[in-house]
Parts: sequence; C-alpha cells; structure tokens
Amino acid sequence: MDALFSVFTAFGLSSSAGLNAYLPLLVVALLARFTGLVTLQPPWDAMTSWWVIGLLTVLLAIEILVDKVPAVDTVNDVIQTFIRPAAGAILFAANAGAIGETHPVLALVCGLLIAGGVHAAKATARPVVTATTGGVLNPVVSTLEDILALVTDIVSIVAPILGVLILLLLVIWLVRRLRQRRREPTTVRW
Repeated sequence: MDALFSVFTAFGLSSSAGLNAYLPLLVVALLARFTGLVTLQPPWDAMTSWWVIGLLTVLLAIEILVDKVPAVDTVNDVIQTFIRPAAGAILFAANAGAIGETHPVLALVCGLLIAGGVHAAKATARPVVTATTGGVLNPVVSTLEDILALVTDIVSIVAPILGVLILLLLVIWLVRRLRQRRREPTTVRW
C-alpha cells in the first residue's frame, strides 16, 4: 500500500509542478528537512540543503511576482516550458523512488509528461484570460493557480488518494473549459 501511495504522491507533486515549478520543490525540500512526512533518498536528498532551499525560495518569489503581470506572465510561461516539466520529473522520481522497482528513467519520463501536460494547459489558457479580460484577472488567476498548487502539494503528501482525485477534477475542468471556449463565437471589434 505504501508503494501505491508513493506513486499517488509522485503524480500529485508532478502535476503541481506544471502550475508552479518551485512551490512543490520547496514544499518537498522543507518537509523532508523538518518532518518525517517526506523521506528523500540519494541523490534527491540534496534538495534538503540550505543552499537549495534558499535558491528555491528566491526562484519561487520571482515566479510568483512575474506570473501576476500581464504579458510578462506569457514570457514566463515560455521560459517555464522547460523548467516546469523538469521539476515534475525530479519530483516524480524523488517520490516514486520509495518504490524500489521503479526504473529512474520511467519515473523521470512520467513526471516530465504529467508536469508538461499541466503546464501546456496553463500556458494555453493564460493568453485567453489575458485577451478576454484585458489582463485584469491575470493576478487573480495566478493567485488561484498558486493556491491550487500548494493545496495539491499538501494533499498529495498527506492524503495521496485525494491528490489524484484533485488532479482528475482539474483535468476534467480544464478540458471542459477549453471545449467551451472553442464553441463560443469570436467577435471582431473594429
């Protein structure tokens, strides 16, 4: 049963990385350093170093601020296209590593695909939010994404099955939202 929970945790954390690369990395690093909720095996235990925790804190602050500014958030999403999937791969491999039989390459690929998929949905939806609201709702949407990422991180670690359900609900919501946007007629204003 612990192996199954480890996989659920890995899925939840890597999906959260698709929304915000540094938040789940920092949560895992802090929990591994100060609690028994997360145990990182080598080489992933390097995340508990004060240098890594400090760097993650600075990068998280930058990402949170930059993601609130219309147009700048789009540039950030382009840059994060490489970082978020990599963070998801690291989180999946570090947390699925509790399962002795999971091949590291398979774990990295799973995390890469999960975080990359969530990031692709976010990066596709955000320009629509900017265009339809003139950028006014970007800070609100970004804050909601950050809150969702944090809740997903905590739930994935504390109650992994609930984390998977949140992930499924998020995917269903995003798919419905994108389908709804495609059906809406676009109006041209002159």
